[in-house]
Amino acid sequence: MALFQPLYTKALGWSRHRLAPAWLTFISFIEAIFFPVPPEVMLAPMTLAHPHSWFRYASLSLFGSTLGAFVGYAVGHFAIHWVEPHLVEMGFGPAFAEARESLRMHGFWIMLVGGFTPIPFKLFTIAAGAVSMPLLPFLAAVLIGRGKRVYLVAGAIRLGGERAERALHRYIEPVGWTALVLLVVGIIALWIWKA
Repeated sequence: MALFQPLYTKALGWSRHRLAPAWLTFISFIEAIFFPVPPEVMLAPMTLAHPHSWFRYASLSLFGSTLGAFVGYAVGHFAIHWVEPHLVEMGFGPAFAEARESLRMHGFWIMLVGGFTPIPFKLFTIAAGAVSMPLLPFLAAVLIGRGKRVYLVAGAIRLGGERAERALHRYIEPVGWTALVLLVVGIIALWIWKA
C-alpha cells in the first residue's frame, strides 16, 4: 500500500511555489496538530533548488513544528474528550492510546523518538497534552527530536544533491514503513523493560 508516495508527490508541487518558505512553515505547523504530510517532502526539494538556504529552511520547519506542537499539546490538554473520538474514527485509536500510555510512563524519551519518526507528530503532541507532560521536557524533546530530523534531511540534501533527493523519493515508502515498525518495536521493548 502506497501511503507516503502520493503525499510526497503533492507536496513537491507546493515546494515550487514562490511562497514555499511560508508554506513549509505552515505545513510544519499544521502537521504537529492534524495534517498527515511530513514537512520533509517540501524541505528536500526546496533545499535541492537552493542548497545555500538549507539551514534557513530547516530552521523555518523546526519553528513551525514547535509552534504546532504547543497547539497540539493544548488540544490534548483542554479538548481531549472532544478530539479522541475523531482520532479513533480516523483509525488512530490504538496508536494514540499507545502513545499516551508511553508518554505517561517515559515522557521525554517517547516525545524525543516521536519527533524523529514519520508517524504523524500530532499523535505525540496531543497525547503529551492529554497526560499533562511537563512543558520544559516537552519543549526540549520537540526541539531535539524535530530539529535532528529536519537538519539531517536538509543537510543530507545539501551534501548529496540530486542523488540524495532521488533516493528520498525512491525509498520514501520503505523508509516510512521501516521507521514505523522500529517505533512500534521500541515502544514494545520499553513496555517489556518497564514491566
